[in-house]
Amino acid sequence: MEERFKISDPRVLKVVAHPLRVRLLGLLRAHGPATASELGREVGESSGSTSYHLRELAKYGFIEEDPERRDGRERRWRARHRYTSWDNLEMAATPEGQEAVRIMQLRQLEALGRAFEAFEAGEWPAELVEVSGMSDHLVRLPATAVREFSERVDELVRELADRYADDPGAVPMSVWSAVFPRAPQEGRES
Repeated sequence: MEERFKISDPRVLKVVAHPLRVRLLGLLRAHGPATASELGREVGESSGSTSYHLRELAKYGFIEEDPERRDGRERRWRARHRYTSWDNLEMAATPEGQEAVRIMQLRQLEALGRAFEAFEAGEWPAELVEVSGMSDHLVRLPATAVREFSERVDELVRELADRYADDPGAVPMSVWSAVFPRAPQEGRES
């Protein structure tokens, strides 16, 4: 599996921004190869609908048939990349690109909400409950510092995932980071 799929065409970003497609891609990345029927059961959709959206993802290079694991009647699909990325400034050059980024960020928030709901609904060992959660930091940073933060978070997550890949206590974890500027309040310094 390749590391990253960098998108520069807003039309391609809009393809994956579809709510079902982004969920299907996420499931293939998180759980590995699956058939349309298996994924359809997971997301509560018909295998016909799921098959259509999987073919669309394949057409634009997000997924591919898994040649190593063929099912007699159905195709098994796998993700081609671990991550999808894009340049916000490049996408902001057109209204279509701005809209695609906005939709993708909404999809990411939806995924965060689903992960939180699954966490709340589950019964977890105390050590996982203790370290799970979110925090927010309200700080003043220039764009160069935000870029450095994002790069260092990516490096740290990859390093830790590699280091603990074979640890018997390792469990699948969702890790998010987000940085957005805050509008200053009128009459107050931010």
